[in-house]
Formats: sequence, C-alpha cells, structure tokens
Amino acid sequence: MERESMEFDVVIVGAGPAGLSTAIRLAQISQENQQNLMICVVEKGSEIGAHILSGAVFEPKALNELLPNWKESGAPLNTEVTGDDILLLNNATSGLKIPNFFAPKTMHNHGNYIISLGNLCRWLAEQAEALGVEIFPGFAADDIIYAEDGSVKGVLTGDMGVAEDGSHKDGYMPGMELLAKYTVFAEGCRGHLGKKLITKFELDIGKEPQHYGIGIKELWKIPKEKHQQGKVVHSAGWPLNESGTAGGGFLYHIEDSQVVVGLITDLSYSNPHVSPFDEFQRYKHHPKISQYLKGGERISYGARAITKGGIQSQPKMTFPGGLLIGDDAGTLNFAKIKGSHTAMKSGMIAAETIATALKENKINQDLTNYQQAYENSWAYKELHVQRNFGPAQHKWGNIIGSAYAFIDINLFNGALPWTLSDPEPDYAQMKKASECKKIIYPKPDGVLSFDKLSSVFISNTNHEENQPVHLQLKDSSIPIEINLAQYDEPAQRYCPAGVYEVIRDDNSENPRFQINAQNCVHCKTCDIKDPSQNINWVTPEGAGGPNYPNM
Repeated sequence: MERESMEFDVVIVGAGPAGLSTAIRLAQISQENQQNLMICVVEKGSEIGAHILSGAVFEPKALNELLPNWKESGAPLNTEVTGDDILLLNNATSGLKIPNFFAPKTMHNHGNYIISLGNLCRWLAEQAEALGVEIFPGFAADDIIYAEDGSVKGVLTGDMGVAEDGSHKDGYMPGMELLAKYTVFAEGCRGHLGKKLITKFELDIGKEPQHYGIGIKELWKIPKEKHQQGKVVHSAGWPLNESGTAGGGFLYHIEDSQVVVGLITDLSYSNPHVSPFDEFQRYKHHPKISQYLKGGERISYGARAITKGGIQSQPKMTFPGGLLIGDDAGTLNFAKIKGSHTAMKSGMIAAETIATALKENKINQDLTNYQQAYENSWAYKELHVQRNFGPAQHKWGNIIGSAYAFIDINLFNGALPWTLSDPEPDYAQMKKASECKKIIYPKPDGVLSFDKLSSVFISNTNHEENQPVHLQLKDSSIPIEINLAQYDEPAQRYCPAGVYEVIRDDNSENPRFQINAQNCVHCKTCDIKDPSQNINWVTPEGAGGPNYPNM
C-alpha cells in the first residue's frame, strides 16, 4: 500500500504549550500579512491534552503576549494563587515553614494561576483551529523525512494496524508523509525525534548533558472544609533526603474542592533501590500533606519526566529545515518549577522567525537567526538569571543549594560572574546495589497510598495490545546479565507504571526481564535513567498511552 503525502508550509510535532503557541502565532502573522500559510500540528495523544501533565502553577506572561484577550475568550485560568507555603520536612512527622523572605524569589507566585495544563492546551487548540490551523490528534510522528541535501523536510506518521510480529492486521493503514518547508519539533521532555536530531546534527556539541527529574502527580477531591482555593505548598527534605536524593513536593488547591499533589524526584539519584513512585506514596503520609488529603478521594494519576539542566544543557535549537523548541530543547525554568511560559515564548519566536523566512522565499534553511532572537528574549534572560539553581542543588543538596540560590538570585539577580557546571549525566550517577542501603517501602494502605497498577488504571492508559513493543532494548541480555547483577535492575523501581518486571518463575534459577508495554504512561524515565542506556523509547501506535483528564 503506497504512502499518501500532504504538503504544508509548516508542520509542528506536538500539541503542547510550545507547539500550539507556534501554530497560533504563525496563523496570526499569516492573517496580518495575508500570507495564507498552511499549518499542521500532529499530536500522538488520542485528543489534545491527553498526554499533558504538569503541576501546574502557570505564569501568564507569554499568554498575555500571544492572546491578550484570553480572559474574555474563556481561557481556563480560574484559580489565582492566594498564598505560598514553603515547607522543610525534616522527617516523617515533623516539618517547618520557611519564611517567604528566605525563599528564592523564583518560588513566589503572586499573579500566577493554578491550572490544568491539559485543559489550557485544549483551549489553545481551539484558538489555533479558529485561526485555520489543522490539528491531527491520534497520529504519532514516527520518523523524520530528509531531503536529498540532508535538510529536514517533514515527518512520517506511524503505521496503524501492525501486529507485534511486524505483520499487517486487518485494517492496516500505512503512515502518512507530512511534508513542510519548515518542521518544528515540540515533543516535550526527551522527545524521541528531538533525540535523533540532536545526534544527527550534533546540536549538543560544547553543551553539558541534559538533566532530568520525574514528576509524579495525583488529582484529589477533598472535603470542602479542608480546601483553600489558591493555596500553593512546596516542600523540600523528607522523604527524599533519607536516600540523599534531590527533589521536592507540591500540593496546590485548585477549584471545585480539588487539590493536586505530587513529588519531583531528581533523576541524578545514586541509590538503585530508590523508587520515585514509592517515595511519593510515603510523601502523602506526612502530617503536613495528609492533613489536606484525609477524607478525600483520588481521581487521577500520572507521571512525566521534566528537563531541568538549564541553559548549560540546551542544545543548539536550529538545523536545516527546522527548529527544536520548548522542553524538546530544555527551556524549563527549574528554579521556578515552571516551563509553560518559556516553552510558549520559544514557540512564538519560532513562528516569527519562520514567517519571515517564508516571506523571503527561504525554504528548508538553517534559521540560525532564531538562536539570536531566542537569546535576546525575556525567556532566555530569565533562564540565564537562574542558571545556577540546578547545579547548586546537585552540588550541595537542597538546603545549602537553596541558600546559594537565595544569594545568587535574590541578592545578585543572577549577576554573579560565573556559571556552575554539572557535567555528569543522570544515568551515570547510579552506584552498584551492593554499595547502597536497601530501601524497604511500606505497603500502600489504599487510603492515602496506592500500588502502581491501580494508579495506572486511573490514568486511563491504553495501548493496542498486539503491536510492536515501543520500549526497545538495544541488547536484550543487558537487563539480566548487567543491570540485575550490578544494580538489582532499577527499571522495576524507577518506572512509575509497572512496565518493567524481573520474573522468577517457579523451579527456574534463571530470572527473565518482562516489559509490560501496555502500562506505559509515556513518562520517558526509562529512556533517561537506565544505567546501561539500553532502553530506547519510540512512539507506539497513535492514540496509545494515557488519557489524562484535568491534569
């Protein structure tokens, strides 16, 4: 069966904040200049927002620029932040509130909103479609199409109806070629095509390795008397401090007597016995957190990796025929634990750069002027001010790192004349299991804490079962022969969805490694943290994965 192809002026991969902002700004310029640009957004989730997961306290700076009348147009920004609590949890029972004066000013949220980023993306998609943008949810961009001169000229969507053995099932449909004068990659953290582009065009030469965290989040409905709409709580310390792991927790009171609660575990952790999922389950039992959750009901669950390396780790964002933007290029501001506003701004600048090139009939070129425009923007300048926050946390831990950040950011506004280095990739920090203390996690109580399978169930995750496994092992012997032998196979713990298991069958001395790809919530942690760098995450059949409501 022959592949169909469709031609556009611009193809955008990913309908998150960066991709949709690119589409909207391009369409706006197209109307202003009467360019009549054909713009396409392709999204692997079953609907817009299905794969979007974020805290999220949202800074509206970029939205104010992109759509100044967002309030009148019904953008789902319903809960303005009314107060910030920053807690230091010393152990499982005690904690103290840090006076706001001593917190890095990046943690102050006056003028920001607690939102569902998925719902904001759904609304942004409506705005884009009203401007004439074509959006295709349920289609995964599977590979990159190159022109004869080596430039990017579009993407290939994944085939539908392929069986696990590679044969074609009834209803097989080959993927489509989406061809473009420029292709924008906005896949979010650890985009699988972005990863290929970085390697092919050597975009990370002279850069530090990217650094990551895994954010695990739940949405709860709580008793009205415990709800304080607009309240923001961030925490550091317990439970991660017990294993010497960096990271921190959050609890935000959103509208309708709901709270979102989550834990970000820095993926630089060294003890292979650490389970970010189980650390999060423990976190909810701390009295400072459980006081809000007791008597409530868990509604939804999800997990997603975030990029946190800052400008030191940002790859070059341009290559012949396209751009790498948003968290695909690591634009998240970890000092603020926010990335939507900077991702949106990177997309808006992408749109302006591409529109100018198309007006001048420049096609499939390397838009190197984008890099300069981005570095002249408030988004880059903000990241530059806060560039040392992440490395300081890695170097000195949460407490001393935050003290350094207070001096650097609050007192000197990021003007200290040095940039801290963080040169070791996260996966390389893992120590041998024999060198580390084993962690025995408490069993979930089914009230505040839960197991992985019941959690995945409420993420509405689903994949067509008879399809090629999208979690590929470069060497199938490594999980048992190396990872199990040296690290007690950490995949069975760092995955928050129970995808990886070491099975010891009765009467067999030979354990086997099992991949339950059906459970995958597309967080990308395995692709990042595997100490052997043996797991390669690729897209499953389109529309597979989680279906997050209000996340």
